[in-house]
Amino acid sequence: MPKTILITGVSRGLGRALTEEFIRLGHIVIGCGRSEKEIAQLQKQFPAPNDFSVVHVADDSQVAAWAKRILASHAAPDLLLNNAALINRNAPLWEVPAQEFSDVIDVNIKGVANVIRHFAPAMIQQGRGVIVNFSSGWGRSTDAEVAPYCATKWAIEGLTQSLAQELPPGMAAASLNPGIINTAMLQSCFASGATNYPAPREWAKTAAPFLLKTNSSDNGKQLTVRG
Repeated sequence: MPKTILITGVSRGLGRALTEEFIRLGHIVIGCGRSEKEIAQLQKQFPAPNDFSVVHVADDSQVAAWAKRILASHAAPDLLLNNAALINRNAPLWEVPAQEFSDVIDVNIKGVANVIRHFAPAMIQQGRGVIVNFSSGWGRSTDAEVAPYCATKWAIEGLTQSLAQELPPGMAAASLNPGIINTAMLQSCFASGATNYPAPREWAKTAAPFLLKTNSSDNGKQLTVRG
């Protein structure tokens, strides 16, 4: 039976690859991203019942309006993937500009909370659903020059653990370390070294089936996609 899957950050990278793979497998994808051009392409490539919108997850009012529209025409998500994220440019913490630090915090933490705030009640009402918040290897370890990003992903681990204790039986919240993937985000850190890792589409062929199998027994778990 097809699942309704909501994904943030579908414009590129892991979100785009997962969108294409879930739809290929016969599921319905509800997605958002900030690029008008990329969202328009997705709308044309994958028409209804799939649904793609321009939304900045860090803006609570935009997420609220998006959720209101989606929940009026679609079932609550069976699987909610908080994938959208930013990373700071490599730099010691004291050299990261205040606005850049705030942008990373706003998308990676507040954006996740905004999406949960406006979609979780409908999932709770239907009595089922899994929320997967994308973490990172840097949400369970650290490295130099990515302190803001590490801080947000460690926060996601804690936020998800608390959320897991708040959800009713039949639901789940889990954090996900997707592994090291050759995305634009990784390229910003690893430069040419990023090519040593799998591309998003290759990763999605493993990740999509893995995510589709998540259920209430995964509540509170720290998950990792293993190739």
